[in-house]
Amino acid sequence: MSLVKLIAQADARGLAASGLACLDRCLPLLADDADVLRPLWAGVAVRERDWPERLAASRQALDAATATVTTAAVAGAGPGAVPVPVPVPDGASPDESVVLVRAMLASAPSEWAAGPLRDWAETCSVAALEIHQRLDSVGESGGAAAAERLARAREDTAAVSDAVDGAEGTDGVGPLVAGELRRQIRILEILAETDGPAGVRQAMDLSTEGQRVLRAVVSRRARAQG
Repeated sequence: MSLVKLIAQADARGLAASGLACLDRCLPLLADDADVLRPLWAGVAVRERDWPERLAASRQALDAATATVTTAAVAGAGPGAVPVPVPVPDGASPDESVVLVRAMLASAPSEWAAGPLRDWAETCSVAALEIHQRLDSVGESGGAAAAERLARAREDTAAVSDAVDGAEGTDGVGPLVAGELRRQIRILEILAETDGPAGVRQAMDLSTEGQRVLRAVVSRRARAQG
């Protein structure tokens, strides 16, 4: 089933996990603390109970983690230094991907209901795929053609079936985008198939795997641009 259809059919729990997982995988662009969103994952496990409070706490924790990274970067670089932008592909603004990650958390609804959570899951899905496309070495990183390619991929998973092991997909989709799309699909499938905390743990583990992939890509780009 396509990603678009899975999001359309998911319940509130699946939608919350889907949006959170997209944000979680893109976290290396914003903060070094890989566990900063763990309390929000716990909130998905207990569903609507304490969701608004956990969301507010996660926003504060991410702001603090981001401030810590910035302060450490400046202090380590010596007097008068400024923070180094997150590495991004040539031709892209250094802040574009970071803005997308921040928008994902900022747009999270405080109301635990399928409607607003579905809108959030859609927003995070598109943003995460766009971030991975910007970091992918295959194809152009932006523009109308790139946006159309991502839209097709979300509606037809066959478009990325061959994008593995660093190869370009049949629709021009690169391996990073293909991997992100597969994780988004699998997480929604897991939450639909597995009830209780076990499903959330599986989704979180899969998201952590994707986070490691993106962290490695960001690290390689930092070394290449440094």
